[in-house]
Amino acid sequence: MPLSFRELVQGLQRLGLPAGKPVIAHASLKAFGEVRGGAETLLGALLSVFPHLMMPTHTYQTMLIPEEGPADNAIRYGSGRDQNAMAVFFTPDLPADALMGILPEVLRKHPLAKRSAHPILSFAGIGVEEALTAQTLAEPLAPIRHLNEQEGWVLLLGVDHTVNTSIHYAEKLAGRRQFVRWALTPGGVVECPGFPGCSLGFEKAAPLLQAVTRETFIGEARIRALPLAEMTGLLVGALQDDPLAFLCDDPTCERCTATRQAVVGG
Repeated sequence: MPLSFRELVQGLQRLGLPAGKPVIAHASLKAFGEVRGGAETLLGALLSVFPHLMMPTHTYQTMLIPEEGPADNAIRYGSGRDQNAMAVFFTPDLPADALMGILPEVLRKHPLAKRSAHPILSFAGIGVEEALTAQTLAEPLAPIRHLNEQEGWVLLLGVDHTVNTSIHYAEKLAGRRQFVRWALTPGGVVECPGFPGCSLGFEKAAPLLQAVTRETFIGEARIRALPLAEMTGLLVGALQDDPLAFLCDDPTCERCTATRQAVVGG
């Protein structure tokens, strides 16, 4: 039987999150199995339980690779001629990258939704306008910082920590290397500092975070909720103890390699 709106709401309520706190959500609709009404039903259920809701709506299709730039930046300058030719201009109505999943785009198109203006790392949400307006080119993770200050929560809906954008905020607080990227905008090419590292190793943090994680299942989807401030504190401590923690295991990963070199070389 397809999951109904009521079943989704009841499942989200089982988490017992404090009423009114903002939530940053990451979701895989496919993980739930069949949902009656699809992504729109899932979004409606989320908003009925969490009226202050934010999701990443990143737009990697705007990115350019220049011929030269800062050293030790985990990028092969001059390698993006074909990619650059396919880059699109960032506008507020540019769809979220397909890597974000279906739900962020459904949220972005909601009539009550607002979106931040970062040309690569935008967020969209409802009831989180202050978080969205906090973002700048210099501080792309400011929306997460704001939710952290507001005692917000991270919600993983059928996905794991490899898509948990908020871990990047903990990396930044711990002093982990950030990078520079470039985006195509109607006003020209824009430099975007503070670009985070690779997230493919983030599920390694799950055992550390288990003590503050609330879990349930809705249909076939494993649902995890974590208090953002407590999660961040645990991660910052772990990263300060081991600056190489939570990196991925791919020896060809440029960002994780650059992070290792910064630690070893330092």
